[in-house]
Amino acid sequence: MSMRVVDGSGRSRFQRAQEGAREILGALRDGDAAAIVLAGSPARVGLAATTDISAARAALDGIQESDRATDLDGSVAIARTLVSELPQIDRRVIVLSDLADGKPDAPPLGDGAAIPVWVAMPELRAAAEDCGILAADRAGARARVRFACSTPAAAAGREVRILDGDKIIAQTALPQTQMGEATLTVTGDETRELVAQLSGSDAIASDDRAPVVVEAGPAALAVVGDRTEEAVATGGAPVVEQALAALHVDMAVRPIPQVPDRREDTAGFAAIIVDDPPGFTPEQRHALGAFVEQGGVLLVALGRRAAAAPLGANFEPLLTQAVGWDGSPASGVDVASGATFFGEAASSLADLSPKGRAKLAEQDVSSYEPLLKWSDGAPLVGRRARGRGDVWMTTLPFSVETSDLALRPGFLALLDAFVSEAKQRAAPRRGDVGTPWSFAGARQVEARGPGGALTASRDEGTLRLVPVLAGAYRVAIDGNKELRVAAPLAREIDLRSRAVTSSATSAALGGGVAIVDVSWMVALLLLGLVAVELALRAIAGRKDGAPGAPRPTP
Repeated sequence: MSMRVVDGSGRSRFQRAQEGAREILGALRDGDAAAIVLAGSPARVGLAATTDISAARAALDGIQESDRATDLDGSVAIARTLVSELPQIDRRVIVLSDLADGKPDAPPLGDGAAIPVWVAMPELRAAAEDCGILAADRAGARARVRFACSTPAAAAGREVRILDGDKIIAQTALPQTQMGEATLTVTGDETRELVAQLSGSDAIASDDRAPVVVEAGPAALAVVGDRTEEAVATGGAPVVEQALAALHVDMAVRPIPQVPDRREDTAGFAAIIVDDPPGFTPEQRHALGAFVEQGGVLLVALGRRAAAAPLGANFEPLLTQAVGWDGSPASGVDVASGATFFGEAASSLADLSPKGRAKLAEQDVSSYEPLLKWSDGAPLVGRRARGRGDVWMTTLPFSVETSDLALRPGFLALLDAFVSEAKQRAAPRRGDVGTPWSFAGARQVEARGPGGALTASRDEGTLRLVPVLAGAYRVAIDGNKELRVAAPLAREIDLRSRAVTSSATSAALGGGVAIVDVSWMVALLLLGLVAVELALRAIAGRKDGAPGAPRPTP
């Protein structure tokens, strides 16, 4: 993003670097090779080494500015790999960058390089001042705007404003510091789309404006169970909550009295654990179904209550048939069936002897992937994908009155895997620019951002989008619309240049002409000329010694 700095001529550093690259390509001769490496994080190959200079020019013209962070070390390493095996003798890596990678104290660029590094166009490292908005959040009547500046002086005389369309609804002076936060008071409906903006102008315009996101905090994990009964049995918090505390999960654990019956009540959760529910009402089934469809992870532990669901309550569409409850004919689990998923912890359940277990209809059993089986082959833990989310099911409740499942290491392994799955599927509304967004389970993803429409790519079966420009993105995931924000990184606003070795700025590197190793061709040509000369002399000698040939007069 630092290459977006605009100079007095109205051109950005990126545009000037592109012009310099065109001059370099124009100076190449037949037989020379060129490759292009993009230094936006993550560093990647823009064009593999080729002697087709017209292809290199076309690739160069197709490169667009982005707001990614900078990865100089990675890009130089890739460039050295690309040119190290070329036949040309005169190999070099030419860096066209302002060197503002947020690491001004890192080792000098080009230090100890086997292939010389030439840092061209030193004018790209001219001093500049910039301030940018990193994030803007709203919670009730308070808006918080986090910002960063290249120097404290860059904030002098500027303001932070909150805009509703073109109308300014709040403003305050920008604190004169290199990194900080401004708090403003806003009123009105939280559904309005507000924008935070810095007044005045600076070297980079694209980071002076950011959408205000309604603050929701990190995704939490909801636990639904009978706290009164569990408190009597355990002498404290329910056993599930104690187990999650022992795992030190980095998600807030929120006990709730009953399963939500509205989709909006599940919005703050990435995962929900329900212990031995007596079925779900139609409203609860609709809320849970939408929760899972849109990427949530649900764990339902079936017990005695599940088998005695009242009229109108059932487990559709998670289960199509009624749940039964009976004594367990199995004395424990099949350790081998859970070795892959539970690891060594599966052996802790080998002698599990519950007072009973839930029984599922055969067609329901077949719809779940078994993660752990009873010794008689019936499922103890199963999982199935639904929409973008996952449903996990156990045929034992977590109550210590029924079994000691919750007191064994295998139970911790189950919760740990469940929480890990939930964290992978949780999608924050704001992420770093250049970091891919993954949409597990989604069939179609459409998005429009600051640069127009984006196309999702499929990687290992999962659709992904890479936001390369900072700002708001309207994302439709299987028809469900979301607002996401790609935020700039603070280190790209630090415009201090990385140090370089003296050899990397040597004029000798820039003034040389790339050559191809043709020594073997020259040697072969000389050898051929010597052979021709010897042959001509031999022919001339035979003619001079032939009978009847005239002899020169003395």
